[in-house]
Amino acid sequence: MAELATIARPYAEALYQVARQHDVASWGQQIEALAQVAVNAEMRQFADNPKVSAEQVYEVVTASARLPLDAGVQNFVRAVIDNGRLSALPEVAAQFHQLVNASAGVADAEVFSAYPIDDAQLSEVVATLEKRFGRKLTASVTIEPELIGGIRVVVGDEVLDTSIRARLDRMKVALSA
Repeated sequence: MAELATIARPYAEALYQVARQHDVASWGQQIEALAQVAVNAEMRQFADNPKVSAEQVYEVVTASARLPLDAGVQNFVRAVIDNGRLSALPEVAAQFHQLVNASAGVADAEVFSAYPIDDAQLSEVVATLEKRFGRKLTASVTIEPELIGGIRVVVGDEVLDTSIRARLDRMKVALSA
């Protein structure tokens, strides 16, 4: 996947530079909708068909997004399709999102918990994590019962694992060493 990330980076950076001159949030929503379409295996198979023109692919992709697209986003999608990079669009959207977050000083935090977390608990956890990671966080919660208890937090490439499962694994390694 590193190859796909390498391909997507210049597209995401160019898109971000142009989006800053317009409505970044709106462009982000549009790119995310297009990325959801590009994830579909049937859509990529259609786009890779040599009998299908780039204009036909563009029409199907934009119609499938079910969202009005700004002129700049339309031009961007045309360039992506003309260059045969539709499969990179989901990664472009992810990197674009990271660029937007970085400019706002915000990071996404994925919180994995063994049990559901209510809003009050989540706001306490986020406040503690913001101090720990030194930046504003936007958290999303995923339930993972195999953690047994506690939480595991992923912020970018950093992981904070305070789950019971992680503690048991560390104990197992210590006892077997």
